[in-house]
Amino acid sequence: MPKNRIARAICAFVSSALLAMVALLAGSGTAQAALPTPIAASTARSYLSGMTATAETHASTYDRDLFPTWITISGTCNTREYVIKRDGTSVVTNSACTATSGHWTSAYDGVTTTNASSFDIDHLVPLAEAWASGAWSWTTAQRQAFANDVTRPQLIAVSASSNRSKGDDDPAEWLPQTSYQCTYARAWVQVKHTYGLSVDSAEKSTLSSVLSGC
Repeated sequence: MPKNRIARAICAFVSSALLAMVALLAGSGTAQAALPTPIAASTARSYLSGMTATAETHASTYDRDLFPTWITISGTCNTREYVIKRDGTSVVTNSACTATSGHWTSAYDGVTTTNASSFDIDHLVPLAEAWASGAWSWTTAQRQAFANDVTRPQLIAVSASSNRSKGDDDPAEWLPQTSYQCTYARAWVQVKHTYGLSVDSAEKSTLSSVLSGC
């Protein structure tokens, strides 16, 4: 083989190897866990029917500090960073687990962003709602586990505006965009069922109405 052809072959090989290495390094911070899928609508309806409507209590004694956040979830990632990474697409993080690039869409209102810091991590069942539904009797460790639960569909990255709009409301007072209401209701019932939290009458009625159309 002529020397120039050998040289070109070597250059091509080296270039391919370098590209493969760059792709590998670029992807090293993009591996994402799957967003927890809520229970089926039929299961949610069954769970909800078994929940006795109960008036909320202890609302006046709620204090967010009673629900410690954010804790380390994996490696250098705390709960917020873990969810940001999980809920985005093409997310790249640095060694501190801070997202440096990516794309996020808020399921609550359809807002999109490429700036992770503009999104909030919402507790689907708000901490204040959980407190008044029974978490007032929990230990601090139990409340910490609830506030940082990445196993169930309790935490989700959403636009700051939708999170502020929702506040501490339950489904009788606030619902996300229509296309996400079924998923939201399924997730809400799953979380409350898992943690043995109560539902009030208006909340139960709204959830039942939403789930009947799923």
